[in-house]
Amino acid sequence: MARSANGRTTAGPAVGAEPVRQRLLAVATRLFAEQGFEMTSVQQIVDAAGVTKGAMYHYFGSKDDLLYEIYARVLRDQHARMESAAASDAPVQERLHAVAAAVVATTVANLDDTVIFFRSMHLLHADKQAEVRAERRRYHERVRALIEEGQLSGVFRSDKPADLVVDFFFGAVHHLGTWFRKDGKLTGEEVGEQFADLLLASLRP
Repeated sequence: MARSANGRTTAGPAVGAEPVRQRLLAVATRLFAEQGFEMTSVQQIVDAAGVTKGAMYHYFGSKDDLLYEIYARVLRDQHARMESAAASDAPVQERLHAVAAAVVATTVANLDDTVIFFRSMHLLHADKQAEVRAERRRYHERVRALIEEGQLSGVFRSDKPADLVVDFFFGAVHHLGTWFRKDGKLTGEEVGEQFADLLLASLRP
């Protein structure tokens, strides 16, 4: 523990160990998980983060912005991994496998964030909900494009609509939070490989 200039005991280095923005996100994630988005106040967040409201509003305009960013940072990571895999020179089936495995692994790695967000997304302002849906749609459309590429080249079966395959796959991904356990038999990476294998198997001619 450390003492401030006024003699009060403070949390010491642990409070200021992370940059303010990351600290606010970490604290908000924990509080939203423990007591829900609606029941968590801005004052609780700034108190737990050891900052002022002014400091928070420097980075986030509202509590909505914190909730949005919790999920948006996951989406950014997934987009980056997807574009890296999809833009390679590998055969389309290898690119799709890599993309599918990565989205599962990153979802599992950030499972608390995604569960919190989907549980509370309906509470966001409409424009924030629209932003998230647009980003997810862009991701889904990139995966659909890979499937359609494989269908046109004859690598994938063409009797199943690509849109339906995408919805089927991502429906399973979004369900991960209901059953995946960190102490289970499979790691997130192993589940990702299994999901990707199943997706490719369903697309073989």
